[in-house]
Amino acid sequence: MATPRAPPQAAVPGGGAGAAAGGVTMRMFHGDVFLGEAEVFPMKQGAEGSLPFPSNEIRISHLSPTSERCPPLAILQTIAPFSVRCKLQAKLMPPHPSLHRLYLTCFNEYKSAVVVVGDEELHLVAMPSKVEKVPCFWCCSVRSGIYAASVGMLNLRCLAIVFDLDETLIVANTMKSFEDRIEMLSRRMDIEDDPVRIAGMSAEIKRYIEDRELLKEFIDTDTVTDNGRIVGTQKEEVLPISGGQERVLRPVIRLPERNAILTRINPEVRDTSVFVKLRPAWEDLRSYLTAKGRKRFEVYVCTMAERDYALEMWRLLDPEANLISSHNLAERVVCVKSGSKKCLQNVFKDKGCHPKMAMVIDDRLQVWDEKDQLRVHVVPAYTPYYAPQAEMANAVPVLCVARNVACNVRGGFFREFDENLLRKVFELMYENELLDLPYAPDVGDYLVCEDTNFAPNNKDVAPIPEGMSGAEVGKRLNGLAYPRDQKQIPSSTRLSDDDGVALRGIPGGTNIQSNGGSLATTPSLFVTVLQEIGRLCESRVEFRSTVSSGKNMQFSVEVLFSNEKIGIGIGKTRDEAQVLAAEKALQNLESNYLSFMAPVAGVLNKDVNKPPGSGNGFLEDITLSEDISMEEPSGRGQILGRGIGLNKDFAKLQAAEEALKTLKTTTDPQIKKHLRPMQQLNFPLYPTQSHTLVGLLFFTQLKLIFLEDAIAS
Repeated sequence: MATPRAPPQAAVPGGGAGAAAGGVTMRMFHGDVFLGEAEVFPMKQGAEGSLPFPSNEIRISHLSPTSERCPPLAILQTIAPFSVRCKLQAKLMPPHPSLHRLYLTCFNEYKSAVVVVGDEELHLVAMPSKVEKVPCFWCCSVRSGIYAASVGMLNLRCLAIVFDLDETLIVANTMKSFEDRIEMLSRRMDIEDDPVRIAGMSAEIKRYIEDRELLKEFIDTDTVTDNGRIVGTQKEEVLPISGGQERVLRPVIRLPERNAILTRINPEVRDTSVFVKLRPAWEDLRSYLTAKGRKRFEVYVCTMAERDYALEMWRLLDPEANLISSHNLAERVVCVKSGSKKCLQNVFKDKGCHPKMAMVIDDRLQVWDEKDQLRVHVVPAYTPYYAPQAEMANAVPVLCVARNVACNVRGGFFREFDENLLRKVFELMYENELLDLPYAPDVGDYLVCEDTNFAPNNKDVAPIPEGMSGAEVGKRLNGLAYPRDQKQIPSSTRLSDDDGVALRGIPGGTNIQSNGGSLATTPSLFVTVLQEIGRLCESRVEFRSTVSSGKNMQFSVEVLFSNEKIGIGIGKTRDEAQVLAAEKALQNLESNYLSFMAPVAGVLNKDVNKPPGSGNGFLEDITLSEDISMEEPSGRGQILGRGIGLNKDFAKLQAAEEALKTLKTTTDPQIKKHLRPMQQLNFPLYPTQSHTLVGLLFFTQLKLIFLEDAIAS
């Protein structure tokens, strides 16, 4: 629940420090009802500071939906950062009663007054002021319709997730595509000399033939024989989408043991039958999205497949329409012309979501518009015929990793929204400046963008494409062959810990590619710690990546802490480069701290150069109790905090917490004298000797205390 704002109190009349000098008087209306006159102040001077209201009058068309927990300014800063165009306040005192009522309604009910100008909405946000009883507003501009959609999502703590279909969630084949793939592999075998490769191709052909025979039996008899058991079709009703299509019953056979489904796109045409393999762990991901009836994500589909095929594939994935309701299906399943770029702006053409509040699950990065690529979580392509054991060989299946990533993205986004954006918005007054607005979170801040496709090494042969995509679907279902470019070998993904760890806040995984071509996916402690330092210090941590244009493609990642470069890493993948950059940044922070503290090294009674295992460099490891102390000028040690617990970490946390309280409340001039030099530190310390989060939290919190002390003094 959002913290209620203090009732408006008031400033010197005028636009405040953030507004350009010289206001313009305008008449205000709600529909045709006159509200009084307002003094309008542009936020910028010159041509950039032109006022957005046509005919020099402010005509409100409607009020925005009520927001249960988010003030309108927080919503607007999230979907249209720093879009404040002007400020306005009542010209006369006391104000016109209608204007005063409008102001109180907007302020108390978390609404904004909306002026529609073309395809733009101007939202008048009621602001508290230092001048008592002065109705005053900030005017923010946003694309029409996006505010109303965002209100509900932000109140429910909900984001959007966009799924690709082919080779991301499913692989589908017709009789024709099966035959083409078998023929292609047979030709490769004829010219192959390596017996290992021949054996692999032979096994792949066998898998294709087995599923082709099941599909043929389905086409001929509406049954299949699975392990000696005859399975008949079930008639599944296709729910009508908006537009009122006729009731359709499709013949479907579900084989859960095989993770496979046979269906017929056009029930009247047997040649439109399709054999579909569902990616393992889809049920886990789907359950997370709908757990306990709580909507965590609004779900969309963006594919290059033909529309009827795409709608049926999604129906098989979401048969009860829990993820996308039938009346939203037409707008939520977006089909892009083959060869075109996918774009979140086009996915949300109904203005259902802002792109910065959306993440994408896809097996290819480059099919997305460049500006959206930072919001794409790339999964290895699903290859059930080429590498049938790849999915289950991982400690955590690919879609479980995707679930964990989605969980962490959502958690990080709304942690930033609640702890930073909301808190600071509640402190803003009418007289504040534009630059006083806080940073707004973006889904891209919590994803490491990497295309997991990589070129094969000398011993590997690229797999043939396993399913249909794009224009091929329509051609296949009409009995026509349609050649497609081959994809590169997809990499496998592995998590070193169970998925429960990721759900508690560790990122879904960081892919670090070795020379051998295999990928091990492990949560990055360095990245997590660096981001935690930034969060606690209210400073932004950014990772900027580039790709070299040389023959050996490498990724370079720079770490910026409050816009200052503190580390750089180079690797064969973005993730590897990011981890190395984060590790280097932490080492630089530590080096900066230690070099600065050298003249006052006697302040702390623990030798920071002790090897790992003897504490974290500052906190003493004493069985089940922990002391944090400081040496006084007399040579005596003074205990700042003491902790006792069932284990060392618990004792450390207790000791650190008590020490923080002591430092915050101490009046001892000797302690303050020794601690005050730390006020000048540019960065907090993270003691990399032991990589303990206790050290991070303790010294980051110390820095915040010293900053508060400096401000107070």
